[in-house]
Amino acid sequence: MEDRFKKRSRALRASQTSAEDKLWQALRNRRLARWKFRRQHAIDRYVVDFVTLAGKLIVEVDGAPHSTASEVARDDARTAVLEACGFFVLRVTNVDIYENLDGVLEAIASTLRSD
Repeated sequence: MEDRFKKRSRALRASQTSAEDKLWQALRNRRLARWKFRRQHAIDRYVVDFVTLAGKLIVEVDGAPHSTASEVARDDARTAVLEACGFFVLRVTNVDIYENLDGVLEAIASTLRSD
């Protein structure tokens, strides 16, 4: 991994949102069906929120800023690049994590089972 991605990944891990932290506590140490997840991991030219390399699944946590037209377009372009790398991208919202963490975890597990 390039040095600039390492620095960016470390900075993002140190400043993760409370929603990202809540999801990370549920995913870390193989807590979800024994899948190994990484957080703030570089793939291509992006640093993704969470990824299981074995499952080829990226989980992106989106807050309110991801609802504008320009952000949606940027997310779509990012998703296209990540999918071209062989990953499936699952987007969840902060609200989903706060209000329905079990549902988010079930969606992740279901996506991994469907492979």
